Amino acid sequence: MSLQQTIDQDIKSAMLSKDSERLRGLRAIKAALLLAKTEKGAEEGISEEMEVKVLQKLVKQRKESADIYQAQNRPDLYQIENEELLVIEAYLPQQMDRLAITLHIKDAIVRTGANTMKDMGKVMGIVNKELSGKADGKTISEVVKEILGN
Repeated sequence: MSLQQTIDQDIKSAMLSKDSERLRGLRAIKAALLLAKTEKGAEEGISEEMEVKVLQKLVKQRKESADIYQAQNRPDLYQIENEELLVIEAYLPQQMDRLAITLHIKDAIVRTGANTMKDMGKVMGIVNKELSGKADGKTISEVVKEILGN
């Protein structure tokens, strides 16, 4: 079953159970997937990889908005963003923890022969491809900077 079909079924069940928080998050996912499906140059359907990228983009948007609302002392809007964030994250693949990311990056550094910050681009390119959907780009960048900066 595709993600689109799963979302449609979950929307129906959220409507029946009158779960407005979950429904709001599911509708955001559905809207983003439909938009990605109709974008110029998109194929008949969207790949699983593209679905993950769409979900990651939604997560990033929610996190940034939540940070802004928290800084502006708007707990009502902050809570809405966090509720949607939790719903969206449930459909993403299991995220790697920082230790696993660090080990993977150290392996990539050995493979590329990187040893200074000038080599960060090489390492980031490889690691981002390999960990696509499994780790946040910001976390990957932070770990690479920690390792190469020392």
